[in-house]
Amino acid sequence: MTNQSRDLGAVSRQDGRIGLRYERHLPHPVEKVWRALTESEHLQHWFPADLVGERRPGGGLDVRFWPAHVEAYAIDEPVLPGEIRVWDPPKVFEWTWSTDVLRWELEETGDGTLLTFTTWLGDGESGLVNTATGYHVCLDYLETLLDTGSTPPLVGVDVAPVEARYTEAVGAGDAVGGP
Repeated sequence: MTNQSRDLGAVSRQDGRIGLRYERHLPHPVEKVWRALTESEHLQHWFPADLVGERRPGGGLDVRFWPAHVEAYAIDEPVLPGEIRVWDPPKVFEWTWSTDVLRWELEETGDGTLLTFTTWLGDGESGLVNTATGYHVCLDYLETLLDTGSTPPLVGVDVAPVEARYTEAVGAGDAVGGP
């Protein structure tokens, strides 16, 4: 399920913060990609948590891990706070997840949509490889959902090959690849 040949996300360092940036060219209309990024019925197939709250700038979110994730990974805090910072359908969706900031940007292209996902990590370098791997796999699942309309379960996925690529890139001091 995971796409080992896909470019890794790029690591950014700015003002003492650590960020990850991914680009994916998707052969689907912007509106379809937007729905997959923002609606619970689609999120459950590719993202580990639901986003519960009114979709508007300044709107509060409960970021709720799906029950299967809570059980499989023994998550102590299954609901974390969030807030929508930017809500500009169907172009930009930026929100916080605890101390992280996630920004999803969609741009129409001649043959579909360019998705640019950037996240700034509140914990800095701690867990960088794990987080980078997780988002990479989630984006692979998003692509599968958009292409086929369904995905296998996200819980229990073998992420070791992708994680090894991120571990090697970070250990070598690389910028963890790049789109």
